[in-house]
Amino acid sequence: MKRDFYTTPKSTPLMRFFWGASGGDRYILEKATYSDQVKYMCLGGIIVATGLMAGIAGGYAFYTIFEPRGSALENVFSPTVAVISVLFGCVWGLMIFNLDRFIVSSTGKGDGTEAITWKEFKGAIPRIVMGAIIALTISKPVEIRMFKTEIDVELHKAQMEKQREYLSQIDSIYAGRIESENKKIVVWQGEIDKKETDYTNSVNDFNQELAEKPGGAPSGYGPDAKKKEAIMGDRKADLVSIRGKNEPLIKEGYENLKKFEGQKQKEIENGEVVSAGLDGLLERIKLAHKIAGFWISLFITLLFMSIELTPIFFKLMLVKSPYDFLKDNVEELMKAEQGIHIEYNYHKDKEGQERDLIIHLNREKMIIEKKELHDVQKRLTQYAISKYEDDMKKKIDTNPEHFVKVQENNNSQNES
Repeated sequence: MKRDFYTTPKSTPLMRFFWGASGGDRYILEKATYSDQVKYMCLGGIIVATGLMAGIAGGYAFYTIFEPRGSALENVFSPTVAVISVLFGCVWGLMIFNLDRFIVSSTGKGDGTEAITWKEFKGAIPRIVMGAIIALTISKPVEIRMFKTEIDVELHKAQMEKQREYLSQIDSIYAGRIESENKKIVVWQGEIDKKETDYTNSVNDFNQELAEKPGGAPSGYGPDAKKKEAIMGDRKADLVSIRGKNEPLIKEGYENLKKFEGQKQKEIENGEVVSAGLDGLLERIKLAHKIAGFWISLFITLLFMSIELTPIFFKLMLVKSPYDFLKDNVEELMKAEQGIHIEYNYHKDKEGQERDLIIHLNREKMIIEKKELHDVQKRLTQYAISKYEDDMKKKIDTNPEHFVKVQENNNSQNES
């Protein structure tokens, strides 16, 4: 817009994009001063930057949650998870960008002075809380990325410690099972060994008896030998019986030991998977707080919080400029064009708060027109009925017999 005293600079596409991001009105800004244009361009730039940071942080957090698990020192890259993380980051960034745009555009310009009054601050508290939550969601993924090297080292130590604890628990669990099974096998084998010893002793006793030839007898097979032979038979029967009973149990016991060893080995192999489970977003945030310390972590959070909340406080601190007066003028013109009349601070409600009186002139005009039209139709109807009555009276005065005759005919038709 060209004037004798001032020429408004022509806007660029980038400037208009930032205006839209800040919720500024392009039509009015192109008629305002250059300082107004720069204000809303910078405001939109902050909102766009916040959306970009939110997208990067969201994508990184998503990848950290769903990346392949393993040793913290081994960076296993997954193209599939990376692509999905980029898509999620874009969606998350656009969502935060739109939310920030809504928060800033819905924040009023305050009382038009640089001072932020308690009333203005109190009205902005919900937006400040929302902005602080958004800042926290952005700062934490960025924080764990800043200290990734240190976190990987500490996380690897934690994984190794977790794996040692897990293997120790596995050893203690399966050591008891294996020891219990070995004791059973020892008992069962001991019973067999005892019977074998008894049988061997009986065989030796019998053979020894046969070797003796008292009184020049040709053979030592006498009553004592027969007795020892019977004992030997009984011992052999006991041995066969105990073997038939215990050998299947011993075989089953060795199979159980083999099964326990296989299960133990499988659990040991799962130890790496269990320790890799520590490599999650929550564990990395905890380690980031531990490594960075309270003050550094707080400083990073406050940094992102200040970036996120700057547009809100910025709008509350804006001094009224030509843009604001032009905007107010356009809004009042639009209200007038649509027949909306407002009397500000017209009355107080029950709580004593001043309220505006809003009058919709077009609506009242339509109501009045409808009411007047209804009254006119009502009067015309009454007039028509009165004229009809006068006309019928004239007909009756001229020929009353015809009117009575018509009535009689009607009565006779009704009776029939």
